[in-house]
Amino acid sequence: VQLQASGGGLVQAGGSLRLSCAASNVNFNINVMGWYRQAPGKQRELVATITRGLATTYADSVKGRFTISRGNEKNTVYLQMNSLKPEDTAIYYCNAINSWGKGTLVTVSS
Repeated sequence: VQLQASGGGLVQAGGSLRLSCAASNVNFNINVMGWYRQAPGKQRELVATITRGLATTYADSVKGRFTISRGNEKNTVYLQMNSLKPEDTAIYYCNAINSWGKGTLVTVSS
């Protein structure tokens, strides 16, 4: 499976961004897709996951600010990020079937 993430960028604190990820080279509907992030000098951490049945989990640090969703196209996932904080600055990675995309950089300025 190949994962292509996009949508990162530079935004001021309080702003919003929407990340997108599409999985290719897979011929079935993936059950769990998720977003992780890695800030400079820190370990990669879970941000959010969503199942094929639309059950979601969120890291406590993003609850109420981020929303994960599945797209109408098969094996796509989005992450709507609102009320961004400088501590959200990280490379965001899409994950599915134990595979990782290249990541997209999100930078939040104060």
